[in-house]
Amino acid sequence: MTPERDIRLLLALLAPLIGAGLVMASGRRPNLREGCSFVAAVVLFGITVSLVPDIRAGHVLTFRIFELLPGLSVTLRADAMSMLFAVSASFLWILTVFYSAGYMRGLQEHAQTRFNACFALALFGAIGCAFADNLLTLYLFYEIVSVCTYPLVAHHQDAEGYEGGLKYLIYLTTTAKALVLPAMVMVYVLNGNLDFARNIQDGVLPATAGDGLVTVLYVCFLLGFAKNGIMPFHHWLPGAMVAPTPVSALLHAVAVVKVGVFSTVRVMLSVFGLERMEALNLGMPTAWFVSITILVASAIALSKDNLKLRLAYSTVSQLSYIILGVALLTPRAVEGGLVHIANHAFAKITLFFCAGAIYVATHKKNISEMAGLGRTMPFTFGAFAVAALSMIGAPPVAGFVSKWNLLVGAADAGSVGILVVLLISTLLNAAYFVPVVYTAFFGTAPALVGGAPGHGAPHGTGGEAPMAMVIPLTLTAAISVLLGFFPDLFMQFPKALFP
Repeated sequence: MTPERDIRLLLALLAPLIGAGLVMASGRRPNLREGCSFVAAVVLFGITVSLVPDIRAGHVLTFRIFELLPGLSVTLRADAMSMLFAVSASFLWILTVFYSAGYMRGLQEHAQTRFNACFALALFGAIGCAFADNLLTLYLFYEIVSVCTYPLVAHHQDAEGYEGGLKYLIYLTTTAKALVLPAMVMVYVLNGNLDFARNIQDGVLPATAGDGLVTVLYVCFLLGFAKNGIMPFHHWLPGAMVAPTPVSALLHAVAVVKVGVFSTVRVMLSVFGLERMEALNLGMPTAWFVSITILVASAIALSKDNLKLRLAYSTVSQLSYIILGVALLTPRAVEGGLVHIANHAFAKITLFFCAGAIYVATHKKNISEMAGLGRTMPFTFGAFAVAALSMIGAPPVAGFVSKWNLLVGAADAGSVGILVVLLISTLLNAAYFVPVVYTAFFGTAPALVGGAPGHGAPHGTGGEAPMAMVIPLTLTAAISVLLGFFPDLFMQFPKALFP
């Protein structure tokens, strides 16, 4: 089907960019500043949702912003795959605006205007990646996300913050320039353009490109998009935990890591294509390679007492589910991997929201210090339990939909080994999430839980954090359950890739 030009794609891109400008302009008026962020988020979500009927009807929408050279343009495209990322990211930004206001004000954090502006710019980059129509556009916005999130990682402006921020920037920009950029140049030399294929079966690389060269290009893209968290280029991710918790939620659920994994699978499906990957036997070696990350990261998570670090290594593991599904090359596996972009986003942002709420209410970071908190913070730890079930893959939460499709897809591929990997990883997921919930609800509480001077939560919510934090985490947990009961809300998009 011929792509249709649609200016709504440009308007969606401009919404967070204009929002960032308005945030900077209203910095001295906190309520107006957060209001600008909220309006920008709602406008972005509204525009994105307005595209859904067209995409469901099978249309492909495009908008060319400008052309640099013949075959090199910055062009936007909305299709089924891009909507999966764009809808979830734009909706979660709305809730994150409320949550961030409660967190940053509750802790009286500095530089809140810069924080909100960089948040909006990060969404600008993420939406640009979601709607990229070619490798040049994808690379441009991928780098924008890296640069705009550096001030968020280094927000505290102390030695630890600068160290984490520097590691973050070095890992992500170095891998992109050393691996992705040369691979892009070679694709341009081979094709004369950097456009993505219109369907996931056909790649764009010509048949004359040698098998060895195609394999090298594939490895460069797989490792070069280091935001995807694949080992050994994952160390930036735990290091970025020095940032405020709303940033961790942004990094691990909405923007940064999803940009990395989305970019990876977009290139796998729209540059190489399922048929070329199968012909060159690239799928199963990739599946086994990312299986190492799935298992090793889960094992490391078991050893972490710091809640945010445990969640960070969980993210490293869970992201590879997405790549694993695509690498299996079967329809059910690809659908399960891609829908995990959204399912993981809602569950993981809930977990980080909960970690931040716990810190604001009690100033506790370690799991061993959280005994009994579930009884004084029932909404927070109830939401945590729901999101943990999703990460484990238990019904009826959204993560079950992802894992079930991955298991069926692995069986369709005839890989008993990958089935075993998925089952072992599920047990490991349970091993590092269940103790958190058990400790909170059934552990023996210390004498003064949340009652020490300066560590309570005098916000009218009992032992809970401010309502501006509790409401978003409750909603994201509820949506995870909703997506478990009504999986087609997002499954419609990956299914549309297989007409």
